[in-house]
Amino acid sequence: MSATIYPIILSGGSGTRLWPLSRDLLPKQMLPLVKEQSLLAETAQRVSGDPFAKPIVICNQEHRFLVSEQLAALGIMPEAIIVEPMGRNTAPAIAAAAALLTARDPEAVLLVLPSDHVIRDTAAFGRAVGVAAGAAEAGHLVTFGITPTGPETGYGYIRNGSGLDAQDGAFRIERFVEKPDAHTAASYVAQGDWSWNSGMFVFPARLLLDELARFEPEIVTAAAAAVTRAQTDSVYVQLDRDAFADAPAKSIDYALMERTERAAVVPCALGWSDVGSWSALWELGDKDGGANVTLGDVLTEDTAGSYLRSQGPLLATLGLKDVIVVATGDVVMVAAKDRAQDVKTLVNRLKDAGRPEIVSHPVVNRPWGTYQTVDSGPGFQVKRITVKPGAKLSLQKHAKRAEHWVVVNGMARVTRDDEILMLGVNQSTFIPLGAVHRLENPGTELLELIEVQSGSYLGEDDIVRLRDDYGRK
Repeated sequence: MSATIYPIILSGGSGTRLWPLSRDLLPKQMLPLVKEQSLLAETAQRVSGDPFAKPIVICNQEHRFLVSEQLAALGIMPEAIIVEPMGRNTAPAIAAAAALLTARDPEAVLLVLPSDHVIRDTAAFGRAVGVAAGAAEAGHLVTFGITPTGPETGYGYIRNGSGLDAQDGAFRIERFVEKPDAHTAASYVAQGDWSWNSGMFVFPARLLLDELARFEPEIVTAAAAAVTRAQTDSVYVQLDRDAFADAPAKSIDYALMERTERAAVVPCALGWSDVGSWSALWELGDKDGGANVTLGDVLTEDTAGSYLRSQGPLLATLGLKDVIVVATGDVVMVAAKDRAQDVKTLVNRLKDAGRPEIVSHPVVNRPWGTYQTVDSGPGFQVKRITVKPGAKLSLQKHAKRAEHWVVVNGMARVTRDDEILMLGVNQSTFIPLGAVHRLENPGTELLELIEVQSGSYLGEDDIVRLRDDYGRK
């Protein structure tokens, strides 16, 4: 195909069914769930080099620095990182990417990929992309249909229609069905001309916008305005909030693929999984003699068919079968394996209760490093803070708390009102309530310090940023 193929990586999901590992500030696509690299990193590597252009990643404000760091670790410089001001589902996100690309390359072709899928057969994936690109060049909007390995009820299904004259291996779409019951799913698998809806697509950018404008003109108008009025900083394209909010929140399937006459499907077997639950991770994992998947410090006795993962303490099981046990630094979650899809129910209850365990892990990532609360009580809080070499926190002040800093590793440069202090190991300073201050790491090794906060309110929102290297308010 003569047009350039731009990978569009969708990284806006929260992965609630994989709680407690997946959380709002560190969702499943950012985690190394199957291999040593994160799902996002695996996705980006899969589409690096010929015949692909530099990728565009779409994410939210909280995740943009994590995306940058993970791509940089792979040596991948993105075409852009589009920052959504709020989630509006996949159709507006994809339309924004198409609008951005048509301004840069009018003949661009989009390869749209969720960031949280596993594809084991990368050679088959490459062949399927080639077939889909040929169908797109012939004027079709193409999705990838996964050859079913069983009567799954958690996926949508696509039925092949007649083959495309212009491209072997691609078919017109006869019908979409959303998540059938078990009996219906079994009949689809037996018929042999149905596939799972993968959520991956190949779209000529201009054709996508033209067809989407026929059915959902408000989405195209809002996405184009959000791009035109976006704030650009290096690779970050921060979509205009007011414009993007006008886009109806719809998936690309409902908004376009189920309505256009140009829809086509490429059936393929890729070793694919959407990693949608803990039971899916059990299926993907390497199993011991008892059919258990174990990760971390795990000891089993008379245990079978289970997924056991610890990111902290020793996890010991006795006399269990077909369970999921996941231990993090602050949560232990236990579930029957056949109830894995219902973990979202727990998350909803925790959300209703305002519990912090759905938002972040004990160690919270920031663009400059990390912080971890190690103790707290009425009027005080103790944190362990790390700052990467060359990084700095915002110039800021607090209205309701004072802080005492003790350096335990590295060198700290501290701004405190009109003073500049250089602190080494075992040295400390006090930041009074209301003082304008900043913490920097001028050295080449990690800066680690203990922060003791005291005051009437110790929430993270008691920060007035006066200057920030990362564009945060």
